Amino acid sequence: MDSLVLSSLLPVVLLIAAGYFTGRQGWVGAAAVKDLSNLIFLLLAPALLFRTMSLVRVETLQFKPVAAYFAATVLIFVLSLLLRGFNRTSAVLALANTFSNTVMIGLPLVGLAFGEAGMVVLLTLVSLHSLVLMTGATVVLELATAREHARSHASHGGHRAMLRAVARALRNAIIHPVPLPIMAGLLYGQTGWGLPELIDKPLAMLGQAFSPLALVMVGITLAWTRVGEHLRGALVQSLVKNLVHPVAVAAVAWLMGVRGLPLAVMVLTAALPIGANVFLFSQRYRSAEALTTASVVVSTLLGLGTVSLTLVLVRGWY
Repeated sequence: MDSLVLSSLLPVVLLIAAGYFTGRQGWVGAAAVKDLSNLIFLLLAPALLFRTMSLVRVETLQFKPVAAYFAATVLIFVLSLLLRGFNRTSAVLALANTFSNTVMIGLPLVGLAFGEAGMVVLLTLVSLHSLVLMTGATVVLELATAREHARSHASHGGHRAMLRAVARALRNAIIHPVPLPIMAGLLYGQTGWGLPELIDKPLAMLGQAFSPLALVMVGITLAWTRVGEHLRGALVQSLVKNLVHPVAVAAVAWLMGVRGLPLAVMVLTAALPIGANVFLFSQRYRSAEALTTASVVVSTLLGLGTVSLTLVLVRGWY
């Protein structure tokens, strides 16, 4: 096992374990989990997303490797939806198939493995990762929710009810704690004004709390989840994320002419375990919560081997 991978993944495993211990001890009750999820989703995530996007300068981004990454990612996402059907559960699991833990694991791993040059490539992806995947997932989930609602009320209003539901879904997808701070931060960043220290420091502190608290929440939920019942499904999700995703990114990137260090960074990033953000989406939309929780854990543990293997392979590409 590669020591770089171990040093990057071990903190994630320990945070999940800490949450699991907390849950088993009963220090956080079931009623508090929803409140904590809301805290993460409605306060910590927007702070992190706004501040991250406010630092982005569009003119400095390297779009070709990132475009290849997202092309492969969207392909897997769409195929997942087609295979499972268009509904909330399908959308959450499609996100699990494609959303990497780019911050908690990716940043330290790429920094150690590829140095500053690799970090520049990864940060370009990180700056757009949430914008593309989380915003896209939000739109899909809101539309799926509207579709399910319209179907359950099919006898009341017919096509007009469906149109109203779609309009409401699109509105909710825009006025939402994920896309709104992303777009606001991106637009603010283009002004070049920078954030005043009085605002930047609190946002930074809130953003820094996001990843560890989200992972602890995964562990707390895991304490109440019968993993055995979802182990097979979690293993399938993990294999798609940890193995199929990087293979798809490698193939698409190669076809698009991406070579060398950018190719290595994109493929390694695709091989990272499922990000905790997917768990938060499952909680918010009340879909596949137990399976998603188990998948995040299994994917992270499986990553000790799969990410090590990927790192060994991509090191020879640049």
